[in-house]
Amino acid sequence: MTLAAATELATATNEHLAQISNTLIYSSMAVYTLAFFAYIAEWLFGSRSKVARTAAALTAKGEAIATAQGPAVTVKSAGGTAVLERPKVVVRSSAGSRDVPDGPGAHGGDVQGDLYGRIAVSLTVLAFLVELSGVVARAASVERAPWGNMYEFNITFSTVAVGVYLALLALRKNVRWLGLFLTTTVLLDLGLAVTVLYTASDQLVPALHSYWLYIHVSTAILCGAVFYVGAVGTLLYLFKDSYENKVAGGGKPGRFATSVLERLPASASLDKFSYRINAAVFPLWTFTIIAGAIWAESAWGRYWGWDPKETWAFITWVAYACYLHARSTAGWKGRKAAYIALIAFGCWLFNYYGVNIFVGGKHSYAGV
Repeated sequence: MTLAAATELATATNEHLAQISNTLIYSSMAVYTLAFFAYIAEWLFGSRSKVARTAAALTAKGEAIATAQGPAVTVKSAGGTAVLERPKVVVRSSAGSRDVPDGPGAHGGDVQGDLYGRIAVSLTVLAFLVELSGVVARAASVERAPWGNMYEFNITFSTVAVGVYLALLALRKNVRWLGLFLTTTVLLDLGLAVTVLYTASDQLVPALHSYWLYIHVSTAILCGAVFYVGAVGTLLYLFKDSYENKVAGGGKPGRFATSVLERLPASASLDKFSYRINAAVFPLWTFTIIAGAIWAESAWGRYWGWDPKETWAFITWVAYACYLHARSTAGWKGRKAAYIALIAFGCWLFNYYGVNIFVGGKHSYAGV
């Protein structure tokens, strides 16, 4: 076989792999859509109907239900009479308590809702595997790491974000309430990737031909995925905290807010969850910036040049550092620290989308 024929064959193979990758990404979107509807079914069919509340009240040792404390329930048992106290709703987890058992979950404690939730998780696993296969096929088609442009970054980012969610589930963490929000944003991310950000398979510019591509960009993707999970937890914390404050003040939230928010973990648990997530990944984000500086010195002969991408990466680092510091300061715990966390994640989002699309610089080769 001549060199020209071998080159032609290799090109045809790469184009075929790229087509396979595109097909797998679209297929994963279809499965994510099914998972999205299954998560919706979990929330809808898991609502605490009057029948469900009555059944829960008659269960031995009664589970926490979404009603105010009422009179005791009397039932006949083995010729005698047993009295079950109607359980109270747990709306605030006390200091030092575990952050897992204080919310019935999206299924609302309902068996049918739980079934839909399990189906949704199974579909999420399937979609994750299909999307991961699409990312691998894309890598094979370009014969490099699949994050050389915004399209590749998007599909890899969403894959890693789902992977983080599934890893938390595998560790038996109470995070299934994340499923609906996760699949919604993943579908938006992939929709943006295959329409606006799509870039055909191509080779990288010379500056990106470095092993630092595998180190720096991979850690940036992982950090972004974990920051995203933390941001969702922080946003839900703000809603749940407002709900709890209204209930504690004697107010009566609307039926929709009650149906949704009472199924989530207590606000203290959501706050703790978000803090742990952000604190755990912050050292890796620090390493990401350091690795980028080392790569910049290798590619451009300087460690730091205040390029827009570098500047916003540093701003993001400062914002998360401020959040972690505020979280450890008594007067800035709770909602004030949560606002800083959301601002920090907003900086991360702008660093990726805003800088790449609207701001020029040495990182412009990673644009659309």
